[in-house]
Amino acid sequence: MSASLIKEHFFSPHNVGALDNPDGAGSAASFSCGAVVRVSLRVDEAQRITGAKFKVVGCSYLVASCSALSEALTGKTTGEAAIICQSPASQRAMMGHDWPAEKGNCLALTKQGFLAAIINYSDAMRAEWSGGEALICTCFGVSEKTIETAIQAGGLRTIAEVTKASNAGAGCRSCYPLIEDILDQIARED
Repeated sequence: MSASLIKEHFFSPHNVGALDNPDGAGSAASFSCGAVVRVSLRVDEAQRITGAKFKVVGCSYLVASCSALSEALTGKTTGEAAIICQSPASQRAMMGHDWPAEKGNCLALTKQGFLAAIINYSDAMRAEWSGGEALICTCFGVSEKTIETAIQAGGLRTIAEVTKASNAGAGCRSCYPLIEDILDQIARED
């Protein structure tokens, strides 16, 4: 993100505010600088983020990074968004080479706020789970049958492909061994 783009996102930030009755909400704070980020998300039935809003108490870099990330995550699945938020390299690439190294904490705080909202959405979805099938990915409520169907329909061979197709494994990643077992079982059957 160039200096002019940072100024643009600070002076005319996109998606400022809060959503009424969000599907996911989260916050993050920094004790070192006193900044606070609050994020609210709207998520559709396909687990795509259709709205992302934020409120910030902090510096221009924090506002700019929240504005840019809210735009980047809109239209992504919650799984894709979680991967972006967990990857420092993807955020650095999005923000550009002009981003000052000493403002890395702003990127981290932005990531934490958006990830907290995604986790909040996932927790709510998991609490509402009423399926009769084995739940493999509890972060995103993905069943064993859904994963098997995605693997067979798409000829998937890797966990990354399964994650992209179904969101399974995009959160805490504790389901990776289970997904690997399903991949191995289907490969043996073929």
